[in-house]
Amino acid sequence: MRAMDEIVTAEPGPPPAPGAEQYPSLALANSAIALPGGHYIDQLGTPAAANQWLTERGLAPVDAGMREMCAAQLRSLREQIRALFASRVAGLPALPAALAAVNDTLTRVPTAPLLQWDDKTGPYRAAPHPTTQIVDHALATLAADAADLLTSPDAERLTACGSAPCNRYLLRHGRRHWCSTRCGDRARAARAYARRTQSEGR
Repeated sequence: MRAMDEIVTAEPGPPPAPGAEQYPSLALANSAIALPGGHYIDQLGTPAAANQWLTERGLAPVDAGMREMCAAQLRSLREQIRALFASRVAGLPALPAALAAVNDTLTRVPTAPLLQWDDKTGPYRAAPHPTTQIVDHALATLAADAADLLTSPDAERLTACGSAPCNRYLLRHGRRHWCSTRCGDRARAARAYARRTQSEGR
């Protein structure tokens, strides 16, 4: 087992990165958190954790009855949004699969009960299962939020945290490239250590 595989699901993690309270898609991208020492917090690691994450953002009721398949869909969307954010930050073209996944999520929510067909009784109209409906709506809301962020003036401020091993994204304010005070302190300490060892090596 690699050190990176040491996943902690109960720990809340650092405070929200700048911009994450304004853009839920940024909070989603940051819900998988790399910590020093090879630890990793996944705030969507279980169906209950995913349900709680959505509830805290007004995207699902407390009793949504989230299943693993639904939590996996949320984690999958997170990876696609992270890929799009990474492309934007690096100034590279978007991965076609990530773009297709987000657009598919945007268009998946039906606006009316869909036409179904039963072999014995014939055609009828029905809405999807309530939990599926809740999850699809939440996913579409998050995908739309990511699209809004990537096409807004705020996209110019989107950056990756500059403190290894942190993997979070943030909206930069001034020259700040860290998602939290903890990451800023760690980056400054690493720079000071590098300067010290460089001068000692002379």
